[in-house]
Parts: sequence; structure tokens; C-alpha cells
Amino acid sequence: MQWSSWEIGRVLGIPIRVHGSWFLVFLFVTWTLATGYLPESLPGLSASRYWGMGGIAAVLLFLSVLLHELGHSYVALRYRIPIEQITLFIFGGVAHMRKEAPTPRAEFLIAIAGPAVSFALGAACLGFVVLAESIQEQHALQGLIMLGALLGMVNVQLGLFNLIPGFPLDGGRVLRAGLWAWGKDFYRATKQAAVVGLGFGVLFGLLGAGVIFGALSGALPVSMVSNGGWVIFIGMFLFATALASRRQAALRQSLAAVPVRDLMVQTVISISPDCTLDEAVNQYFRPYGYGGFPVLEDGQLVGLITVLEVQTVQPALWPWRQVRQVMRPLVPSLVVAPDAPVIQAMERMAQEGWDRLVVMQDGQVIGLVTHSAIVHFLQLRRA
Repeated sequence: MQWSSWEIGRVLGIPIRVHGSWFLVFLFVTWTLATGYLPESLPGLSASRYWGMGGIAAVLLFLSVLLHELGHSYVALRYRIPIEQITLFIFGGVAHMRKEAPTPRAEFLIAIAGPAVSFALGAACLGFVVLAESIQEQHALQGLIMLGALLGMVNVQLGLFNLIPGFPLDGGRVLRAGLWAWGKDFYRATKQAAVVGLGFGVLFGLLGAGVIFGALSGALPVSMVSNGGWVIFIGMFLFATALASRRQAALRQSLAAVPVRDLMVQTVISISPDCTLDEAVNQYFRPYGYGGFPVLEDGQLVGLITVLEVQTVQPALWPWRQVRQVMRPLVPSLVVAPDAPVIQAMERMAQEGWDRLVVMQDGQVIGLVTHSAIVHFLQLRRA
């Protein structure tokens, strides 16, 4: 089943998106607060008020998760790591970074920033509760005290949970930073931290099963069955993501050992910058079927033109527009050396949003490396 997501705003220039699964947990949290926690903490209110307060509390809880992810993102941006987006979903939130941290120190600081924000929010909320309880007329602040205590405890728990040393949790990334600094091998450190994540996934699954068994056997309250189910669900999620991270690290490690020259297209057809778009389409794109061509002037690379650039111009204007007017001008990130690892080319494509790079040696264009060629290589490796 495919879930859609919606952009609800931007913070620090980062798109904030809400995944469809978020609404399920939002309703569940609201229902839990409105029918259990709030009536027990503040008896005597109407059902509609409980539901309204529950909805507000649920929004504030997810705002706490968003601030946690913004903590990661802020530090990542300081290290010039682009953040594609932050997505809120059923298990909380995730910041999508377009490349890995450059050093173990950066990895540690990015990972620890999220829990640090959660602990700071927790301390602020609990501090407010202590201050409010010292005021004599507590009944006027009872609702805020209850909400502050809830947010404080949830943020502290969020920080503690994320410090579990199993990848891809923040604690697992801290562990990876330490293993990376010690062994000087990023991919090996990722696989080792992912193994710990697999262990914690199994542990959570067993713990949840134990809670369910205890509730059904009468050793624990029957209401604990749902808690056990959620613990199993979290364990399955942690196990699946740790396993995927381990496999991805293995693939990236293999790409780090393969030079670009092994995957590049060696038959390169170039286009003159003075060529019209109409000539480019009819004499190059259609006959050869390539998605892009390097642009050479007097034997020197000056840019790259792809189908995307051509599509920005209306076909009626193709005879009057030259390639130089729409091409991607030459920048250092457009070029890669033949001996560079494929993983470097792949990360650069992802960071710049490109689907191909020009391979140059001694000032001469000797090939092209494309995203599709890398995908085909990975498919063959999997097979």
C-alpha cells in the first residue's frame, strides 16, 4: 500500500512533509489522551473538551518530534550537508540528508543534536511544571501543569529512546561515529552498528511478546496487550531498517571499490553550443536516443545539455534557441575523474539532482557516467 505525503511548510529552508501514516498515530494519540490520561488527570470536563485538549496535546507532541529532527538538520547544514526534507510519519520523524557526514566528529554532533533538543525541551517543560506548582492558585493552571508534565516526560523519553545504541537510531549513529573513528572505515562501522540495531529489534520483539503473554495470562493488566503490540511493531520497524541499512552499507562499500571508468559510456557524442535546439533534437537526441550530451566548443567542455533543459523551451521556439542558452554551464561538480569511485559520482548526482556526469582526464572528455548505468550495475550485483 502506497502512502502519500503533503508539504505543510518550510523551516530553515527545509520542506516539512506529513506522511499519510502520521494521521493514524495522531488519531490514536488523541483518542488515548481523550479517553484515558485526560479524564484521569482532569476529571469533570466534557467529552468534547477532552478531545480538543487531546488533539492540541498530540500536535504539540509531534512538534517536539519536529524540533528533534530540526536539531539534527541544523547541525548537518553547518557541515554543508543538504537536507532534502523532514517527514513526519507513524514512528515520529526523519530528516532526509543527501550525503553522509564528512568526519566521525560531524557524525557524532549531528546524531547527538536531536536528543539534546529533546532533553532541553523536556527540562524546560518540567521546569515550568515545578514553577507552576509553587504558585498557590494551582487550580487555574492545572491544565497547563498537566500538559507541561506530559510534554516534559515525552521529550525525555524521546531523547532516551533515541540514544539506544542501535542503528539507525541516534544512539546507533553515535556508535557508528565511534567505530568509524576507531577503525577508519565508515562502511564497516555502519554494518557493525546495524548489527547492534538488529539485536535491539529482536529484543523489542521479544519484550513485546512477553508483555502480551503476561497480559493474557493475568500476570499483567489486560490493557497492556496493546502496549505489547506497539513494542513488537517498533521492534519490527527497527529490525527492518537496521537490516536495510546493513545491506545498503554493503552496496555502497562495493561501489567505493569500483572506479568510474568501469561503468562509464566511452562512446561520447558532443554537441556544439551554437547548435539550435531543433538541430539538437533531430540530429542528436532522436537518432542516438541518449538522455544528454556534453557541449564542446573548440574542443573544450563548456557545459552539458539533457532532455530536461530542452523541455524548458516550447517546441515552437526550438529553431531560434541555441544550446548555449539553455545548457548547464560547466562547473567543477559536473566533472568526475575516471579513477574516482562510483560512490563519489553517485553521491554528487544525488546532491546536485543530476542524472549524469562528464568523465575527463588530462582536460579531455573520455566518457559519461549515468545514473541508469549505476542502477544497472547494482541490479547485476544483486543478481
